[in-house]
Amino acid sequence: MKLHIVNRAPGAGHAVEQALSAMMPEDRLLLIEDGVQGALPSLVDGFAGLEGRLYALREDLEARGLMSRRDARVKVVDTDGFVTLTEQAERILSWY
Repeated sequence: MKLHIVNRAPGAGHAVEQALSAMMPEDRLLLIEDGVQGALPSLVDGFAGLEGRLYALREDLEARGLMSRRDARVKVVDTDGFVTLTEQAERILSWY
């Protein structure tokens, strides 16, 4: 399993599209920094097919006031959860 990390909001550059095109069925995607905007209900459909494999960093959701507005299909992890995801991954790819 690879962990793909995206720090750009959907529509801000090509990071999301590049990450999605590189993903395999067992890979996971973590949204951080401005990327957590992708956890909003109006944008989460852009991650169709990632059910159970789409994560957002709690601290970044909270910093942007999005925690209560996020879509329930997005799993929220804190910093410890972020570390756990990296430990489980064979490889980590960052998309900026």
